[in-house]
Amino acid sequence: MAPVVLELSQKSPLIVSKVLVTAQHREMLDQVIEHFRIKTDYDLDIMHERQTLQETTTRVLERLTPILKKESPDIILVHGDTTTTAASALTAYYERIACGHVEAGLRTGDKYAPFPEEINRRIAGIISDVHFAPTKRAKENLLREGVKEESVFVTGNTAIDALFMTVRDDYVFKNAKLGSIYDNTNAEYGESIRDIVIEVHRRENFGEGMENICQALADIAKKRNGDVRLLVSVHKNQQAREPVLRYLRGIDNVVLFEPLNYADYVNLVNRAYLVVSDSGGIQEEAPALGVPVIVCREKTERPEAVEAGTVALVGTSKSLIADTIEELLEDNEKYTQMATAKSPFGDGQASRRIVEALMYHFGLSDERPDEFETFL
Repeated sequence: MAPVVLELSQKSPLIVSKVLVTAQHREMLDQVIEHFRIKTDYDLDIMHERQTLQETTTRVLERLTPILKKESPDIILVHGDTTTTAASALTAYYERIACGHVEAGLRTGDKYAPFPEEINRRIAGIISDVHFAPTKRAKENLLREGVKEESVFVTGNTAIDALFMTVRDDYVFKNAKLGSIYDNTNAEYGESIRDIVIEVHRRENFGEGMENICQALADIAKKRNGDVRLLVSVHKNQQAREPVLRYLRGIDNVVLFEPLNYADYVNLVNRAYLVVSDSGGIQEEAPALGVPVIVCREKTERPEAVEAGTVALVGTSKSLIADTIEELLEDNEKYTQMATAKSPFGDGQASRRIVEALMYHFGLSDERPDEFETFL
């Protein structure tokens, strides 16, 4: 949402905007706020150690309500598929305040995959009055569910806006360990060692799925020691963290690190040969940088990436994960096809379209914004 916040505050004098953060993930939030130099007006500060989905939902409902009563906004904007998104949309509904959903219309059709994100975004979709769909596919999903077409705007994804604002070829890493990896990088080194960025943490993979993923990664690291290096983000959640440490700690060509700030992470991905992840957003970000993604999930709410050929959806099969990594390391033609396939998720103009759509919705402009043209 950072590019939307900046667009609203810097380029739209007819709109008065205020920023409220839930702080569902305090450390991750603070570094993004600092990076994009965003001023926050309200902070719900809901994060507790080992918080449950029920606790997160309850705290948002309780703490957001008095703020909405005080401000009485014309509309609130929520983003994506987090539990705080669903709870914020519900709070707005209870207060009879309009809601706009950024990154609307993503669906898998399975309410438990991803969990709880699929239902979170459906809740936001039912409640919202204005829908900012990143792609035409997302718009079609909304129309099938009975959303009025005039309320849907195809904008591209704001994550691509943020990405293009942040990635630089001359970026200097703030993390000491990662900085040392890329200090004085030269062509010879880059050709001999290929970096694979790893980040796995999804709830539906806890247990057997995480075990399989980590075993496959450990096998690849040991087999390819000398020409491949695994750069592994170790998630804070213990159910994701423990198997990663158990299988991957102590392997020579595996670098383990705590979750990075946003700028470090996307610039790390920009220099990677390949990404292995079960995350949603990385399926958009990495392809926009020309980096193929192996997705360790059974289903994805971003099927455009699969159809475009920018990601490989492999599930949590140990053998399939390892075989797919090997294929992209050995088959230059296959790798090039994925790396050069056109990303279908955005052109860096999503935030502009969202602000123009808001002005159109409220009668501040007579022109409906242009739509992001996806090629699928």
